[in-house]
Amino acid sequence: MSSSNSVAEIPPPDRHQTPAPVDQATVRAIIVGIMLAMFLSALEQTIVAPALPTIGRSLSDVENLSWVVTAYLLSTTLATALFGKLSDIYGRRALMLISVSVFVLGSVACALAPTLWALVAARALQGLGGGGILPLAQTVIADILSPRERPMVQSYSSVMFMSASILGPVLGGLLTDYIHWSMIFWINLPLGAAALLMTNRALLRLPRHERPHQLDIVGAGLMVGAAVALLLALSWGGSRYDWVSAPILGLLGTSVLLWALFVWRLMTAPEPFIPLTMVREPVVGAIVVAGFFGIGTIIGLSIFMPLYIELVLGQSASASGLALIAFMGGATIGSLTAGRLLSRLEHYKRVPVVGLPLGIAMLAILALWPDRFSIMEVAALLAFGGLGMGTMYPTTTVLIQNAVLPHQLGTATGALNFFRQLGGAVVVAVFGAIVLGGLDVHASGTVVLERLSGAGGAANFAILFRWVFIVAASFLAAAFVAVLCIVERPLRGPAVRPRSAPAAAE
Repeated sequence: MSSSNSVAEIPPPDRHQTPAPVDQATVRAIIVGIMLAMFLSALEQTIVAPALPTIGRSLSDVENLSWVVTAYLLSTTLATALFGKLSDIYGRRALMLISVSVFVLGSVACALAPTLWALVAARALQGLGGGGILPLAQTVIADILSPRERPMVQSYSSVMFMSASILGPVLGGLLTDYIHWSMIFWINLPLGAAALLMTNRALLRLPRHERPHQLDIVGAGLMVGAAVALLLALSWGGSRYDWVSAPILGLLGTSVLLWALFVWRLMTAPEPFIPLTMVREPVVGAIVVAGFFGIGTIIGLSIFMPLYIELVLGQSASASGLALIAFMGGATIGSLTAGRLLSRLEHYKRVPVVGLPLGIAMLAILALWPDRFSIMEVAALLAFGGLGMGTMYPTTTVLIQNAVLPHQLGTATGALNFFRQLGGAVVVAVFGAIVLGGLDVHASGTVVLERLSGAGGAANFAILFRWVFIVAASFLAAAFVAVLCIVERPLRGPAVRPRSAPAAAE
């Protein structure tokens, strides 16, 4: 056995504690409840978009509408790491019930908001609850199932989010057009109550791994501050302010300083927000990098592909929506396939190693001939690339949970989701800088849209999106390299096939 610090401080995976057995009825009840809660959180990220113009007119404030989305994004991103850490201290059940309750309370506040800024504040509250649901749900799955049993169930979480990304805009438009915009928030009340009732009693049976710890308030504050400054810079850069303007440079500088202080705090605090044993674990670092670039690229493409289809290919919004469904459908199938293969293959790293090149190949083809495809050909390409990229969802979650101790599951899962969402924000900002780089960031939204449709025509935008696809392929290549750096450790659990005597001895 190696004498390095990381190995000395983290026992090999085979020595980790196996979750206590839970009967199948309880497992099913827990999974159904947390999947419903996850669907609620994911749905709220996309259901609001179609209602924004109506909300702006209803509350007499159109200029600040972007904050309705930004507030939810900020609070959701920050809550992922915080709730994961707190669940390691106080337990999954208490934090899950708090998350769902806060989410429902925020939804009611959104529906009753008398002004836009009241709605923004309510969205921030709603995001705190919604951001805690995903890492907690994934951690609960890790508590009741062994690593070898988790991949298939963990892949269901990505299916929930991808399904919500497709259903959200459709449902939001229907509720806004035919009932009232507040219904996009009222709908969470009965669904949230059902999630609470379904999980409350079942979660009492969870294996308990929490330990009494002192929350590093300073470290958490530094990480939150650094992320807020970075996300604000990425949200405002190129739209509200020039990228080289004083406000954006000031926010970026502040973020760099706070990240540096956060690293210093990790090295010096008696009980840092992220344990040093986890920070020093090379498997964790490689998985976080893979999730940052891999999942971040999926998020970026899901936002910018409709724009590419409309501006370069000249297709309608409905056609771009169908192509996006093909992309999400491919990613969903890829996620489910990866879930099955991860639990069956001894060399499970082959799943993303084979999958990611499919996404890179799709992006390379689009970069070579960005304006030569029909909508059906683009949809086929997106389904092909999504099939490969979708493998990253269950892979990153299962492998990071397999690399840490049971009482660190919440912290590790929360940190992974935090950096995956942060990666999405960074990728979206990079794509936006490429596409919108030549536009007047101080112009009104109408002027920007007019320039998008007439500034040089489809040929100029084909050149811009060629660079978007090149950069996206580079991000996936970075994720691929990170996956290659992951050290394969056996997934523990009853599904592990017996090994031969020589292999076992080795």
